[in-house]
Amino acid sequence: MSDFEKTRSAGYLANHMARLFAHGLAERIRPLGLAPAQFMTLLELWREDGITQRDLVARLDVEQATMANTLKRMERDGLITRRAHEGDARARTIHLTDRARDLQPAAEAAAASVNAQAVKDLSEEERVAFVAAMHKVIAALKD
Repeated sequence: MSDFEKTRSAGYLANHMARLFAHGLAERIRPLGLAPAQFMTLLELWREDGITQRDLVARLDVEQATMANTLKRMERDGLITRRAHEGDARARTIHLTDRARDLQPAAEAAAASVNAQAVKDLSEEERVAFVAAMHKVIAALKD
């Protein structure tokens, strides 16, 4: 693909932007002892503690094996515990530790700083339109 085509390719630009966001986030949460996959998982658990691995896989749209590895690492790092599911003997629920709860303000601030940097040159109207357009593109790709 030529440079000219790359600058007009929504897929190329979205992928490039995602890599830059991921790098910026990784740099900011590294001092907290977190990796981006752990942060995304924590976002869901901060929203709703005690959900299952299957719930996390569906919500984050990741592979089962990827989530299993992330949770194993998070358990090792003292961020989560697993408990037997009350209604399903085959399932286990994922619960935040106090350490994970304590990380929430700093981790969310780190992510907010990446987002603020990314849209700093956009007006409020452009920012709202940009985020709305991203939602539309994501929905179209899920069809």
